[in-house]
Amino acid sequence: MAKKKEVAEKEYTVEERLRSLYQLQVTMTSIDKIKTLRGELPLEVSDLEDEIAGLETRIHNYHAEIDTNKGNVTLQKNKISEASGLIEKYKSQLDNVRNNREFDNLSKEIEFQGLEVEFAEKRIKEYNAVIDKKKDDIKQCKELLEGRKGDLTQKKSELEEIISETRQEEEKLREKAKKLEETIEPRLLTAFKRIRKGAHNGLAVVDIQRDACGGCFNKIPPQKQMDIKLRKKIIVCEYCGRIMIDPDLTLSVQK
Repeated sequence: MAKKKEVAEKEYTVEERLRSLYQLQVTMTSIDKIKTLRGELPLEVSDLEDEIAGLETRIHNYHAEIDTNKGNVTLQKNKISEASGLIEKYKSQLDNVRNNREFDNLSKEIEFQGLEVEFAEKRIKEYNAVIDKKKDDIKQCKELLEGRKGDLTQKKSELEEIISETRQEEEKLREKAKKLEETIEPRLLTAFKRIRKGAHNGLAVVDIQRDACGGCFNKIPPQKQMDIKLRKKIIVCEYCGRIMIDPDLTLSVQK
């Protein structure tokens, strides 16, 4: 099997490989242009979706905090009711005290329960203030959320319109790229993808322009230019690592 694979790879000459690589480059560049047409929309849509999810979580948490504070208010009201009941009880007992000691003890209990009521009322005010604050926060978040949902709908509509306009063209280009990749040996294809990934403009295959590399524009020695024109081996730029081909080959492919 290995021998058969090796023979299959050798069926393509260097020139044919270079031609396939350049055709693949042209195809991938066309796909890149379609992606550029979409611009930052996919990222903007993703960011808006994340922001909306964050706002919804925040609103949920605010509601949970309100419920917790309402529960705390109920507990403090129960304490007031309990303390008020004890105050009434101790006051009624004052009429039946037998000595000063009992009077003092009951007075202290009444005073203590009174302080409990005051403390509970203070806590209720604090909890209610938190509730009011969280309600304001929810209102603001909801307003912001509605705005972000509107933005998301608009951005999604814009993106879908662009995708719809370019989907068929992109599918054809990707199918073409897939077929071209089948004509390129795996090692060379891997190198092409690696170079393309590292290039800021996505160009892994470039031609000679004014005696210089079409990628980094560094001068190419005459002898190397001659080797490139002969198309007998794969030659890469010693400066940027791009695969270089002669302009005549690019012209023949474009025809």
